[in-house]
Amino acid sequence: MDTSVIIVSAGSSSRMNGVDKQLAGICGIPVVVRSMLAFEKCESVLEIIVVTKEESIQIIKDLAAEYNISKLAAVTAGGKTRQESVINGVRKISEKTQMIAVHDGARPLVAPENIEKTIADARVFNGAVLGVPVKDTIKTVSDGLITDTPPRSSLYITQTPQVFKRSVYMRGIEFAMRNYLDFTDDCQLAEAIGVKVCMTTGDYKNIKITTPEDIAIAEAILRS
Repeated sequence: MDTSVIIVSAGSSSRMNGVDKQLAGICGIPVVVRSMLAFEKCESVLEIIVVTKEESIQIIKDLAAEYNISKLAAVTAGGKTRQESVINGVRKISEKTQMIAVHDGARPLVAPENIEKTIADARVFNGAVLGVPVKDTIKTVSDGLITDTPPRSSLYITQTPQVFKRSVYMRGIEFAMRNYLDFTDDCQLAEAIGVKVCMTTGDYKNIKITTPEDIAIAEAILRS
């Protein structure tokens, strides 16, 4: 147990028609609770830190108590950007932490076995991210015209968690802050300091809740 998990749940839910997607129910259990429960089950996980909106802090704490999430160590407010929100979470991690995992709270169907697999790969490669091969042919486009067709075999859909050795992640944060960089993806922090990140193959059930339709899809996956 040496991994601190930062669950990022501070988004605006702008495409959810006014519904806070983190608190929306999937088969009766809130999205963010399902995310917390997945990490609660992982032997490698030492603690869980949730980064959320200021007005949701007590709600998250109450939900964690209701669902017996014993590994929740802190709930803190997010920043103006995703990177700022993650850094706020990093400030809460334990001194015992050796590995840092960052997960989108809006990915409630992540499998504990895939979490453990990603952590194991990160121990070997310094960093690892969960993902799946793309199923469709991808085109690059400029001014409405196709400019290239990248080989599908080399393309992956990036998911979370993204996991890094503590020393690597802290160096990445320091580099970004020193150079006024603001990344939307945690892998970019590692890539920016020259660290090659392992792509750990997961599954297609690990969807991200973005629109109301995704709630129905997630419930269909669970029922199947």
